[in-house]
Amino acid sequence: MSAEEPDGPEDRLRRFATIWSRAVFPVTSTSLTRPELEEQLLPLARRLSEGLRARTFQADEAQAVGAALVAAHCTDPEALSRTLDCVDAYLVLYCGGDGTQDQLRARSSRLQHAMAAGFATALRERTLVEQEAISSAALKAQGVVAQALHATEARFRAVFEGAAIGIGIADLEGNILQVNEALVRMFGGVEQTVRTRNVMEWTHPEDAPQIWRLYEELVRGEREHYHVEKAFYRPDGTVLWTNLTVSLLRDADGNPEYQLALMEDTTERRLLNLRLRYEATHDALTGLPNRTLFFERLEKALTAGEGQRFGLCYLDLDGFKTINDSLGHAAGDRLLVEVADRLQSCATAPGEMVARLGGDEFVALTTGTDTEREVDELAARIMNALVAPVSVDGRELTVRGSIGIVEGPAGERSAAEVLRSADITMYRAKSAGGNRFELADAEADARAITRHGLTTSLPTALDRGEFFIEYQPLVHLGDGSVRGAEALVRWLHPQHGVLSPDRFIPLAEHTGLIVPLGRWVLEQSVRQAREWRERYGATGAGGPLRINVNLSPCQLTHPGLVQDTVDILERAGVAPDALCLEVTESALIGADDALLKPLRRLAEMGVDIALDDFGTGYSNLANLRRLPVSILKLDRSFTQSMQRFPADSVDLKIVEGIVSLAHSLNLAVTVEGVETGAQAEQLRILGCDTAQGWYYARPGPPERLHELALVDATG
Repeated sequence: MSAEEPDGPEDRLRRFATIWSRAVFPVTSTSLTRPELEEQLLPLARRLSEGLRARTFQADEAQAVGAALVAAHCTDPEALSRTLDCVDAYLVLYCGGDGTQDQLRARSSRLQHAMAAGFATALRERTLVEQEAISSAALKAQGVVAQALHATEARFRAVFEGAAIGIGIADLEGNILQVNEALVRMFGGVEQTVRTRNVMEWTHPEDAPQIWRLYEELVRGEREHYHVEKAFYRPDGTVLWTNLTVSLLRDADGNPEYQLALMEDTTERRLLNLRLRYEATHDALTGLPNRTLFFERLEKALTAGEGQRFGLCYLDLDGFKTINDSLGHAAGDRLLVEVADRLQSCATAPGEMVARLGGDEFVALTTGTDTEREVDELAARIMNALVAPVSVDGRELTVRGSIGIVEGPAGERSAAEVLRSADITMYRAKSAGGNRFELADAEADARAITRHGLTTSLPTALDRGEFFIEYQPLVHLGDGSVRGAEALVRWLHPQHGVLSPDRFIPLAEHTGLIVPLGRWVLEQSVRQAREWRERYGATGAGGPLRINVNLSPCQLTHPGLVQDTVDILERAGVAPDALCLEVTESALIGADDALLKPLRRLAEMGVDIALDDFGTGYSNLANLRRLPVSILKLDRSFTQSMQRFPADSVDLKIVEGIVSLAHSLNLAVTVEGVETGAQAEQLRILGCDTAQGWYYARPGPPERLHELALVDATG
């Protein structure tokens, strides 16, 4: 729609400027007509519209709009209040862009905050200039006051009466002699109620300790002036907040004679600042303190004096995402409001507070000298408060939560460290099944932090060449010949030293790095297999050496598995029968044809597929016929009893049955974890084909396999 059409952007912008001018014109001291004021506000409205739709928030533009209001003589605090109300109600309506309503409302709120800051700064600068002019006039007129105010009374009176700020003159005993109209209006509009007061009567409970000390120094002639923020009670009991400047006026001989007070009414500004402060430190949905205010309180608690302690409960709702996804965010918001109300009722004792950190995460803090007991009671109250279902849209929703508790003395940890420990502990409670609370444990924290550090350093570790491979020989039980080796990746970490696969493979699977890492292991292993075959050929009873490489479930589902394997074998010039891919039994339980298809293609090419950890997945033995495997790797749990003599008869029968079944299906059997000669002999008698374990060799560099193969080849 073009700008010339009735409902074009320019028309909507003009409509917003019209509404704005009508709102502020009655409280603006200006000689302009209302349409003329509208023309002044139109470019300011355009700047706000652009700021609302800008890609990034620019606070200085909004601050400039606030300052421009002051320049346009919209200096009454009511003008700012009406402006903010107008922007809040109509800016998004008439000037909104393509963003969501929540985004636009959030941007509008930030624009209001910046406008208020710019308005306050500009008004203060203008007031200071005015104060300086008045002070200068007052100082020039002090001789007039001392001489019955007869020499330049007219000039001083014009400044005195026409000033926008309150001015009062009193003697050194505090008796008020003169006040101007602005000051009278500040105190309710009746001059007599001000003139009959003594300065010393104007005390207020929130007076800073130094205020009256400064006053005494001034009337004694020890100080020329002072500037403070001070509150006064009006006759109707309401509070007037001011920026107060008090100066000493001396006579012609330099002796103290009068005191001059300049008052700027900051009540509306203070209320506005309090409102903005509240919005900045409280959650808009629940009304609870937000992350900002919580950290302020937590840091204060952590820097308390000796003997003070703190207790922190970090709560995360269990299954909240399911409620959001199934019932919608509006229902989720109503649930959060109800949970917030319940939590608020749990933390009512002195030193306790509840805050919302964001999403469905809440924290409860308690402070004092006996928080070890109090924090446990607080957590129990929270868990009990969540027992009753929450009614949302006619549905009774069950609410559960996981809580991590951190408790300790003040002064030992930072706020970030405490919250990190609570977060880690909360996830430990969630991992244990949820609907429970756990106490922080330093060792568990250290493990979690180490895991996080390993996770973040994994992506660059491969590029830095920090991984290496060790090889554990596979030995034929019949003749003792070396048939190959299993490739086992290790991580040489700069801080933690050599890490075994169980320390980082789960992290690599979680982050997806297992795919490039697994490809690197496959490339290195196949290259090593080629070197072995070139060096030893088919010497000895074992024939060409074979390399076994583990395949993770994540790699198994990767679409490039088959092509990557083919490319690696072709680049290395190695036949497919030199490679055996090991897949855990648990990864193939219930596998459909789509998952098995890549393995079948590899098996058809000549790559051996081994079913690793067989016996731990509780799979149906009949399923073996449909799996494209040629080798069973029997889990060590079946053969551990064979390290003793005599071996457990039940274990012997189980292994014998598995071997018989495997051979009937033309599957070879490999046994892991062989540690004694007696164990190896028993497995040989039972018909197992190959074995690996410490009895033969621990995982090591490829040269160790060279030595074993050389011994085997030379007899």
